[in-house]
Amino acid sequence: MISDANGYPGFTGRERLVAAIDAAMGAADVGGTVARIEHALREAIADPAIVLPSCVHEPITDHYARRELYRSARHGYSIIAMTWGPGQGTPLHDHDGLWCVEGVWQGALRITPYRLREDRGDIARLQPLPGVDGTRGSAGNLIPPDEFHVLRNASDTELAISVHVYQRPMEHCTVFVPEAGQADWYRRESRQMQTDTP
Repeated sequence: MISDANGYPGFTGRERLVAAIDAAMGAADVGGTVARIEHALREAIADPAIVLPSCVHEPITDHYARRELYRSARHGYSIIAMTWGPGQGTPLHDHDGLWCVEGVWQGALRITPYRLREDRGDIARLQPLPGVDGTRGSAGNLIPPDEFHVLRNASDTELAISVHVYQRPMEHCTVFVPEAGQADWYRRESRQMQTDTP
Protein backbone atom coordinates (compact mmCIF):
# COMPACT_ATOMS: atom_id res chain seq x y z
CA MET A 1 0.00 0.00 0.00
CA ILE A 2 1.13 3.56 -0.67
CA SER A 3 1.43 6.03 2.17
CA ASP A 4 1.95 9.79 2.41
CA ALA A 5 5.73 9.41 2.58
CA ASN A 6 6.34 6.87 -0.17
CA GLY A 7 4.79 8.40 -3.25
CA TYR A 8 4.32 6.31 -6.40
CA PRO A 9 6.88 5.80 -9.15
CA GLY A 10 6.03 7.83 -12.24
CA PHE A 11 3.02 9.64 -10.75
CA THR A 12 4.03 13.09 -11.97
CA GLY A 13 2.14 15.95 -10.34
CA ARG A 14 0.76 13.77 -7.57
CA GLU A 15 1.26 16.60 -5.06
CA ARG A 16 -1.08 18.87 -7.05
CA LEU A 17 -3.93 16.34 -6.98
CA VAL A 18 -3.36 15.45 -3.32
CA ALA A 19 -3.32 19.13 -2.28
CA ALA A 20 -6.66 19.70 -4.03
CA ILE A 21 -8.26 16.66 -2.39
CA ASP A 22 -6.84 17.61 1.02
CA ALA A 23 -8.43 21.06 0.64
CA ALA A 24 -11.76 19.44 -0.31
CA MET A 25 -11.75 17.45 2.91
CA GLY A 26 -12.33 20.70 4.80
CA ALA A 27 -15.91 21.03 3.51
CA ALA A 28 -18.66 21.22 6.12
CA ASP A 29 -20.54 18.13 4.91
CA VAL A 30 -20.23 15.06 2.69
CA GLY A 31 -22.06 16.70 -0.21
CA GLY A 32 -19.64 19.61 -0.18
CA THR A 33 -16.64 17.30 0.11
CA VAL A 34 -17.56 15.12 -2.87
CA ALA A 35 -18.49 18.17 -4.99
CA ARG A 36 -15.06 19.67 -4.34
CA ILE A 37 -13.31 16.38 -5.09
CA GLU A 38 -15.27 16.06 -8.35
CA HIS A 39 -13.98 19.51 -9.30
CA ALA A 40 -10.44 18.53 -8.30
CA LEU A 41 -10.58 15.37 -10.44
CA ARG A 42 -11.91 17.23 -13.49
CA GLU A 43 -9.10 19.78 -13.15
CA ALA A 44 -6.48 17.04 -12.66
CA ILE A 45 -7.60 15.16 -15.77
CA ALA A 46 -7.26 18.37 -17.82
CA ASP A 47 -3.90 19.32 -16.26
CA PRO A 48 -0.95 18.25 -18.47
CA ALA A 49 1.33 18.52 -15.41
CA ILE A 50 -0.44 15.52 -13.79
CA VAL A 51 0.53 12.22 -15.40
CA LEU A 52 -0.55 8.84 -14.09
CA PRO A 53 2.08 6.09 -13.66
CA SER A 54 2.78 4.06 -16.79
CA CYS A 55 1.49 0.84 -15.18
CA VAL A 56 -2.01 2.34 -15.14
CA HIS A 57 -2.02 2.04 -18.93
CA GLU A 58 -1.44 -1.73 -18.71
CA PRO A 59 -4.66 -3.79 -18.54
CA ILE A 60 -4.89 -7.20 -16.89
CA THR A 61 -6.41 -9.89 -19.08
CA ASP A 62 -8.89 -11.54 -16.71
CA HIS A 63 -10.13 -8.60 -14.62
CA TYR A 64 -10.14 -4.83 -14.43
CA ALA A 65 -7.07 -3.61 -12.54
CA ARG A 66 -7.17 -1.73 -9.22
CA ARG A 67 -3.93 0.07 -8.28
CA GLU A 68 -3.66 2.20 -5.16
CA LEU A 69 -1.85 5.41 -6.03
CA TYR A 70 -2.06 7.14 -2.67
CA ARG A 71 -3.40 6.76 0.84
CA SER A 72 -3.72 9.80 3.10
CA ALA A 73 -2.43 9.29 6.61
CA ARG A 74 -4.00 12.60 7.64
CA HIS A 75 -7.50 12.30 6.16
CA GLY A 76 -7.81 8.54 5.59
CA TYR A 77 -8.92 8.66 1.96
CA SER A 78 -7.52 6.39 -0.74
CA ILE A 79 -6.89 7.10 -4.44
CA ILE A 80 -7.29 4.10 -6.73
CA ALA A 81 -6.63 4.00 -10.47
CA MET A 82 -8.68 1.43 -12.36
CA THR A 83 -7.70 0.09 -15.75
CA TRP A 84 -10.51 -1.37 -17.83
CA GLY A 85 -9.67 -3.60 -20.78
CA PRO A 86 -12.19 -3.68 -23.64
CA GLY A 87 -15.55 -4.83 -22.31
CA GLN A 88 -14.33 -5.33 -18.74
CA GLY A 89 -16.63 -4.36 -15.89
CA THR A 90 -17.80 -4.97 -12.36
CA PRO A 91 -20.65 -7.08 -11.04
CA LEU A 92 -23.48 -5.25 -9.31
CA HIS A 93 -21.96 -4.12 -6.00
CA ASP A 94 -21.99 -1.58 -3.18
CA HIS A 95 -19.19 0.46 -1.60
CA ASP A 96 -19.49 -0.89 1.94
CA GLY A 97 -21.07 2.36 3.11
CA LEU A 98 -18.24 4.59 1.83
CA TRP A 99 -18.64 7.66 -0.33
CA CYS A 100 -16.61 7.70 -3.53
CA VAL A 101 -15.80 10.13 -6.33
CA GLU A 102 -14.95 8.72 -9.76
CA GLY A 103 -13.33 10.52 -12.68
CA VAL A 104 -12.78 9.17 -16.20
CA TRP A 105 -9.15 9.74 -17.21
CA GLN A 106 -9.24 7.96 -20.56
CA GLY A 107 -11.87 6.30 -22.72
CA ALA A 108 -15.48 5.93 -21.61
CA LEU A 109 -17.31 4.08 -18.84
CA ARG A 110 -20.94 3.01 -18.68
CA ILE A 111 -22.35 3.54 -15.19
CA THR A 112 -25.64 1.84 -14.27
CA PRO A 113 -27.00 2.80 -10.85
CA TYR A 114 -29.49 0.62 -8.98
CA ARG A 115 -32.09 1.47 -6.36
CA LEU A 116 -32.71 -0.79 -3.37
CA ARG A 117 -36.44 -1.59 -3.45
CA GLU A 118 -36.67 -4.30 -0.78
CA ASP A 119 -34.25 -5.83 1.71
CA ARG A 120 -34.65 -9.31 3.19
CA GLY A 121 -31.20 -9.72 4.72
CA ASP A 122 -29.45 -12.28 2.52
CA ILE A 123 -31.40 -11.22 -0.55
CA ALA A 124 -32.46 -7.84 -1.88
CA ARG A 125 -34.58 -6.49 -4.71
CA LEU A 126 -32.68 -3.93 -6.77
CA GLN A 127 -34.04 -1.91 -9.66
CA PRO A 128 -31.75 -0.67 -12.46
CA LEU A 129 -31.94 3.05 -13.19
CA PRO A 130 -31.05 4.78 -16.46
CA GLY A 131 -27.36 4.40 -17.25
CA VAL A 132 -24.90 7.20 -17.81
CA ASP A 133 -21.85 7.30 -20.07
CA GLY A 134 -18.83 8.96 -18.50
CA THR A 135 -16.19 10.20 -20.95
CA ARG A 136 -12.75 11.71 -20.43
CA GLY A 137 -12.92 14.62 -18.01
CA SER A 138 -16.26 13.66 -16.46
CA ALA A 139 -16.66 12.93 -12.76
CA GLY A 140 -19.45 11.70 -10.51
CA ASN A 141 -20.01 10.45 -7.00
CA LEU A 142 -21.74 7.84 -4.90
CA ILE A 143 -22.99 8.75 -1.44
CA PRO A 144 -24.62 5.99 0.62
CA PRO A 145 -27.34 4.83 0.70
CA ASP A 146 -27.22 5.45 -3.08
CA GLU A 147 -24.19 3.21 -3.64
CA PHE A 148 -25.42 0.24 -5.72
CA HIS A 149 -24.08 0.19 -9.27
CA VAL A 150 -22.32 -1.51 -12.16
CA LEU A 151 -19.33 0.00 -14.00
CA ARG A 152 -18.20 -1.19 -17.42
CA ASN A 153 -15.83 -0.09 -20.15
CA ALA A 154 -18.17 1.28 -22.80
CA SER A 155 -15.85 0.14 -25.60
CA ASP A 156 -15.20 -3.36 -26.92
CA THR A 157 -11.91 -2.24 -28.48
CA GLU A 158 -10.38 0.62 -26.45
CA LEU A 159 -8.81 0.88 -23.00
CA ALA A 160 -10.49 2.98 -20.29
CA ILE A 161 -8.87 4.43 -17.17
CA SER A 162 -10.62 5.95 -14.16
CA VAL A 163 -9.44 7.44 -10.88
CA HIS A 164 -11.48 6.88 -7.72
CA VAL A 165 -11.22 8.68 -4.40
CA TYR A 166 -12.69 6.61 -1.56
CA GLN A 167 -13.59 7.96 1.88
CA ARG A 168 -11.16 5.36 3.24
CA PRO A 169 -9.58 2.24 1.72
CA MET A 170 -12.33 -0.06 0.48
CA GLU A 171 -11.22 -3.48 1.69
CA HIS A 172 -14.44 -5.36 1.01
CA CYS A 173 -17.84 -4.86 -0.57
CA THR A 174 -21.06 -6.73 -1.21
CA VAL A 175 -21.65 -8.23 -4.65
CA PHE A 176 -25.23 -8.94 -5.67
CA VAL A 177 -25.70 -12.21 -7.57
CA PRO A 178 -28.99 -12.72 -9.48
CA GLU A 179 -31.38 -15.16 -7.82
CA ALA A 180 -32.48 -17.83 -10.28
CA GLY A 181 -36.08 -17.42 -11.36
CA GLN A 182 -36.66 -14.20 -9.38
CA ALA A 183 -36.51 -11.05 -11.47
CA ASP A 184 -34.73 -8.13 -9.78
CA TRP A 185 -33.79 -10.24 -6.73
CA TYR A 186 -30.15 -10.70 -5.81
CA ARG A 187 -28.25 -12.70 -3.21
CA ARG A 188 -25.59 -10.86 -1.22
CA GLU A 189 -22.02 -12.17 -1.31
CA SER A 190 -19.21 -10.52 0.64
CA ARG A 191 -16.03 -9.94 -1.39
CA GLN A 192 -12.55 -8.93 -0.29
CA MET A 193 -11.15 -6.14 -2.46
CA GLN A 194 -7.65 -6.64 -3.82
CA THR A 195 -5.20 -4.21 -5.39
CA ASP A 196 -2.89 -5.12 -8.24
CA THR A 197 0.84 -4.53 -8.09
CA PRO A 198 2.42 -1.87 -10.33
